Amino acid sequence: MNTITPPSHGNRSSPPREPSPRTAHEPFLPPIEKPPGLTKKLIYFLTRRQFGKVLTPVKVVTARMPVAFGLFGAKISKLDQKLTLPPETVMLVREQVARINVCLFCIDIGRSFTVKASMNEAKFDALEDYRSNPLFSDAERAMLDYVTTLTREKKVAPSLFDRLARYYSEREICEIVWLVANEHFYNMTNVGLNIHSDMLCDISRMKR
Repeated sequence: MNTITPPSHGNRSSPPREPSPRTAHEPFLPPIEKPPGLTKKLIYFLTRRQFGKVLTPVKVVTARMPVAFGLFGAKISKLDQKLTLPPETVMLVREQVARINVCLFCIDIGRSFTVKASMNEAKFDALEDYRSNPLFSDAERAMLDYVTTLTREKKVAPSLFDRLARYYSEREICEIVWLVANEHFYNMTNVGLNIHSDMLCDISRMKR
């Protein structure tokens, strides 16, 4: 009588490994230090030259995505040059949205830009108290109320919009909304992948 030999399971794949523990400030995906392709290598070189280091979002996100996605983010930055709003207003909008969304990377890089441009840092330090701080004009308070409400509530009352319109043109209002929208793009990318500050503000201060 022939016996039946049970099938061997020696080649069965091993169970999936538990992910290695990470610190609270580590990105959920490990940064790629050596990217594939000449274009991505060039992006690394350019960001290192501009900021003094390769940005963590570049190493975590851009390195893993098709080049077109990285170029999209770069186009957003270039479009800021076409805005008619004063640069300080632009950065106040971006910083307020980043603060509300708790995007530590965006808060840091925003402050680094204010340092490089020699903007009034005390005003950015006082953003939490913009409603009462004398550094802010009535126009800036109306703008920041609008930006804060839009970011937190995802809607604004007509009365709040009317107050904003007392101080800003239709073109400027559209620019403010555009800034809020694409700042969310940056914020959610970094928050979703646990990307924290790159200490760019400190680098900018040392170079100043």
